[in-house]
Amino acid sequence: MKRRTPYDRDNLHIKKRDWVLEVGPGHNPSHRANVVTEKFTDQNYHRCGDMKIYPHQIFANADGENLPFKDKEFDYVICNQVLEHVENPEKFISEQCRVASRGYMETPSLLGEFLFPKKSHRWIILDIDNKLVLFEKSKMPDHYENNYGELFLNYLPYQSLIYKLLWFTEGDLMLNRYEWEEKIDFIVNPTDEYYLRFFTKPWNKEMVRKLYPPRSPFKELHKTFAALWYIMWTKFRHKFFERHQPIPVSYTHLRAHETRSNL
Repeated sequence: MKRRTPYDRDNLHIKKRDWVLEVGPGHNPSHRANVVTEKFTDQNYHRCGDMKIYPHQIFANADGENLPFKDKEFDYVICNQVLEHVENPEKFISEQCRVASRGYMETPSLLGEFLFPKKSHRWIILDIDNKLVLFEKSKMPDHYENNYGELFLNYLPYQSLIYKLLWFTEGDLMLNRYEWEEKIDFIVNPTDEYYLRFFTKPWNKEMVRKLYPPRSPFKELHKTFAALWYIMWTKFRHKFFERHQPIPVSYTHLRAHETRSNL
């Protein structure tokens, strides 16, 4: 079930001794992961660049729908911008819950997909009632062709403080950020009109308030100052605690899977 909505991958509730898996990190792995997996090693259709990992990480060539790990082998699993690509989301999600007891799932939201669509994305996803609701992109009534990712992903987050505050105070406009424990509640291709309308009908006031509940002035101020503090802390951490950059994956990293006790 959903526990919270983190700011980003650096704001996850991962303990110091947790053994962490990341599924499908592509060119941008999380430094906290101990083991990373990728399904496609020879082409970049599903990612924005060549695969990279950090020197301390173990790489495994594996399909996220059939992970080669034991039940609950990991304490935490990170899955960032992958679910929208998969062929069988039920199997993919069940594998996340099988190999770990807690985790983080991030995907574009419906509006995010509209602003920066990718041809490789198969699913439009919304977080409704703390459930990830997936709808086939091919069934959407609107076209997803014009890509404004250069502005909303590569420019404004690095140039505009106001946009950064919007990203952290109203992050669900662009992303679904879903930190879970024990299981992930989800629905694939809903037929119930309650969920279906969010994908096929114009949003009315009631639907907007369901997805983005109104806040009191006190909560609005608290959320704004908390986001500002997080931005300043992130800049401080990156400046004074700079990490090594990830490196391209080579055949020397394609080791057989090793359990925590073997390392």
